[in-house]
Amino acid sequence: MALVRGEVEAFLDDTPGEIRGVIARDGRFERLIIQREDDPPQFRLGARCVGRVMDVEAGYRAAFVDLGVENAPGFLALPRDKTLREGDRIEVEVVAEPRERKGPALRLIGPGQGAPRLLTPGPDVVTLLAELAPGVEIQTGLAAIQASWDAEEEALGFGDFFAESGVDLAVQRTRALIAVDIDYAHLPGKDAKTGRERANREGLVQAARLIRLKSWGGLVAVDLVGANLNADVVNPLARAAFAGDEAVFGPLSRFGLLQLALPWRRTPIEDKLNDWDRKPSALTRAVDLTRRLRHAILSDTTAPRFTAVCAPQEARAAAPFIARLGPRAALRPDPTVAQGWSDIVET
Repeated sequence: MALVRGEVEAFLDDTPGEIRGVIARDGRFERLIIQREDDPPQFRLGARCVGRVMDVEAGYRAAFVDLGVENAPGFLALPRDKTLREGDRIEVEVVAEPRERKGPALRLIGPGQGAPRLLTPGPDVVTLLAELAPGVEIQTGLAAIQASWDAEEEALGFGDFFAESGVDLAVQRTRALIAVDIDYAHLPGKDAKTGRERANREGLVQAARLIRLKSWGGLVAVDLVGANLNADVVNPLARAAFAGDEAVFGPLSRFGLLQLALPWRRTPIEDKLNDWDRKPSALTRAVDLTRRLRHAILSDTTAPRFTAVCAPQEARAAAPFIARLGPRAALRPDPTVAQGWSDIVET
């Protein structure tokens, strides 16, 4: 998909089962927001709830809080001057959505009353797009579907090569940290020192963008180009690249390693889309099949009908979503089709 450089673009893909918001800035994707219909509203960033204290961990000065979602308590770090007991009712706000095997992180607002329940939902995708791209017209339809596909592909990738600056960038996450490696392919006829400085500047900007796109947080270690770098030069570049991300910066080492920490806020894109085996979940495949069928219908308004042909298991999961696409959408289970090998045909 060709994006317009030098401006901000916003896309809203409202496919049955899932709503996606995409922000592109200066021709590159910067945000991918995914909210699914089966996501517990109590877990959305910014949601306010009444919770019941299930357990207090004195050693960690933390509590696990029942938000009304079975087997999925929230985690509340206790302020130094606050003590809670099991059974207490409290009002909390979600400050970080679930990730991996962890429930949402909470902030204590004050005492609460009644059963665990949602009080105020967090912002929906339309509201978030308006906040991230104020005054920008939101694109829908085919453009939004394509943008959501392209943004997803980049969010699930491990980096990129930027020919204009000679930067080869790798961004990967382990259990401990996010590792960023900025490599530089020297361009013939260019000054090497100027090229390295430009590579570090571009590498930091693109690393920050990709981390936002992936919805990652935690400790970040950036391996810059060169050694014995000038902190007075590098630090302003890093702060500009991660501006607005609530980053906390550590010192620049003599080996060219920059460290910073970013808060967790949203569920990582790969956690949203994949099962524990890092393969697309059944819901992801069902929604993607629905999106592909919707794309075909919008692309060709003259064809009487399009049919999604897929494995029976995928058909069962996708049927409720495809039924909402209207009379031009059909679904045909085929036991000879392997999972993940579905097709859209004109019928």
